[in-house]
Amino acid sequence: MAIKSWVAAARLRTLPLAFSCILLGNFIAISQGAFTYEILILSLLTTLFYQVLSNYANDYGDGVKGTDADRQGERRAVAAGEITPEQMRNAVVLFAILAWISGALLSYLGTESLPSWIFYAFLILNTGAVISAIRYTVGGTAYGYKGYGDVYVLIFFGWVGVVGSHFLQTQELNLLVFLPATSVGFLAMGVLNLNNMRDLESDVTHGKMTVPVKIGRAKAKTYHSVLLIGAVVSMALYIWLGTQGGWAWLAMATSPIIFIQLRKARKAETPREFDPLLKPLALSTLLFALISGLALNFHLL
Repeated sequence: MAIKSWVAAARLRTLPLAFSCILLGNFIAISQGAFTYEILILSLLTTLFYQVLSNYANDYGDGVKGTDADRQGERRAVAAGEITPEQMRNAVVLFAILAWISGALLSYLGTESLPSWIFYAFLILNTGAVISAIRYTVGGTAYGYKGYGDVYVLIFFGWVGVVGSHFLQTQELNLLVFLPATSVGFLAMGVLNLNNMRDLESDVTHGKMTVPVKIGRAKAKTYHSVLLIGAVVSMALYIWLGTQGGWAWLAMATSPIIFIQLRKARKAETPREFDPLLKPLALSTLLFALISGLALNFHLL
């Protein structure tokens, strides 16, 4: 069992997408005068554990179900026989523990000056995130096989990631922050949708009822367009309603890149054409979060 198999199964290339929501939430907090490095670092570490947990659990769940047997794109370790199901299951347990402990420490650090019930609320969110990361493909009632993966992505890669990290820095719940959170969440949903459009035929064979399987590839492309356009519109609404000056509109500088990704997805038809689109959209999401975050802080210069 080579270390490179574990590194490959961790799919570290998905980290930029996972970090996007944390970085944006912290940038928004900075723009409002609240920030500590400890919370940022622990937020990123917790996200790292969550993401590796999710990727290992997906490798295990899809591998034992046979879904990855004829998939396009990168090889999966359990399906390829590089890591046994038992070994991967043990890794899932290990990273579930690491993610929960890290998340609990983060929750305590970010809420220690607040009423204790808020700390316990974050512990519940933390536990829910760990369970959700595992249950996406693992078990007989895995929600990723019932078309609910998109909801999971919006909640955890969007709302919880941005609004939660912003709250831990500011100790305030600002409902306007749900707008940029939705922006990043929609882009993350777009990455998942590309993945599911690529794997449509394989998922049909193995009974994985993703959104593209339910509505077909043509309508899934329309859904994809709605997500990407919605991401840009949500950020524009946040700038219009709640920011501190015209410089914030520089956040829209990445919009052309998003629309280029949209156009390429509209033209793709085969798994080979969809697969190369995943990484650019994931990196575009990170760029979107970074540029938006910097633009929101120009008024501080």
